[in-house]
Amino acid sequence: MASVLVGLYILSYQFPGLFPIVKMLFFIVLGLIVLDFILLYKQKGIDVQRSLPEKLSNGDDNPILIGLTNNYNFKTSLTLIDELPFQYQKRDFEIETVLNKHQQKKITYNLRPLERGEYFFGCLNVYINSPIELVTRRLQFDKDAMVPNYPSFLQLRKYMLLAFSNKLFEYGLKKIRRIGHTMEFEQIKDYVTGDDIRNINWKATAKRNQLMVNQYQDERSQPIYSVIDKGRVMKMPFDGLSLLDYAINASLVISNVALKKQDKAGMFTFSRKVENRVIAERRPSQMNMILESLYNVNTDFSESDFSRLYVDIKRNIKQRGLLLLYTNFETLDALHRQLPYLQAISKYHLLVVIFFKNSELQDFADKKASTTHEIFQKTIAEKFIYEKKLIVNELQKYGIQSILTTPENLTINTINKYLEIKARGLI
Repeated sequence: MASVLVGLYILSYQFPGLFPIVKMLFFIVLGLIVLDFILLYKQKGIDVQRSLPEKLSNGDDNPILIGLTNNYNFKTSLTLIDELPFQYQKRDFEIETVLNKHQQKKITYNLRPLERGEYFFGCLNVYINSPIELVTRRLQFDKDAMVPNYPSFLQLRKYMLLAFSNKLFEYGLKKIRRIGHTMEFEQIKDYVTGDDIRNINWKATAKRNQLMVNQYQDERSQPIYSVIDKGRVMKMPFDGLSLLDYAINASLVISNVALKKQDKAGMFTFSRKVENRVIAERRPSQMNMILESLYNVNTDFSESDFSRLYVDIKRNIKQRGLLLLYTNFETLDALHRQLPYLQAISKYHLLVVIFFKNSELQDFADKKASTTHEIFQKTIAEKFIYEKKLIVNELQKYGIQSILTTPENLTINTINKYLEIKARGLI
């Protein structure tokens, strides 16, 4: 509008007859601006409320809800600019919408955080235009809000039903029930030839006037530890999330599943030393303790000391249990440097080494090569992929179980392995 007036004003120097028309148009526009200003600022305007969750779930889409209420007696067009946390490095985030008079509306957008920690939201800026659209009014709401970003607790809900499904005990395996001699009592039954006479229940025998024996079953509450390597090998990112955070998310889920299966869940991390320790227990507050410990995992991605890990496990974990070791080996040489310590740990505990496929290398190897350079690159990629398979075979040769998985399938593959181990009665 202003540019048209300026253009007509310039033309009026060549055509003096235009000047009265330009002058009249100027006062009309000025009147519309005053009217637009009065319409926008005379009334209360727009009510806006941004609803943030108590905490964000790392690596997941988290919904952010914005509630709008139009208090004007006319239709308005809005532009919402939310000042997102600095972790996103996004300065052009805006939402445009239209509200009829006295209309209420809800708008939802998703945020996918990729780093644990505190996320500070700035102001929610709302720019309002009336139907005249000559004046814009700015309002600010919900200044300075902080939301912590925790490991992916949304995955807990996703996999919660798995923990209650009896079918998950099997996964193609026969469920094994073994009779043992632990302290977990199962029932009193009639004595039959072959029963251990040491388990005769003399009180029940006297009452029934026939031999009765106590029957025991293997103790179900086994310690399940998630052992997270937070060294430099876990810094590699996939889909924006580091291998360390994939391991943290999976540890949270497997701990919850273990507790639902009557086992004791615990965790600790290691790099140059062992940290963030949560002793394996079945307390009601155990999941909260694990969640808080995983939230506070910090690292400088230095070289990991597996010898110190072995010494700490031998000193502090007395009962045989399942150790899920999240780490990464790219070459056989890297494995051989740590293999003596892994063998030593596996003598006292059931050790499962979990490491990662490089999905980007796999995609590269699957591409068709057309030049000598591409053939060379594809050959190198296939060599690294094949070496990962050799690492699995090497661990198996020494009786150490392993999981080779893509980062996105880490959680479900870890659950499957745990359920397989439970079904086979290995712990």
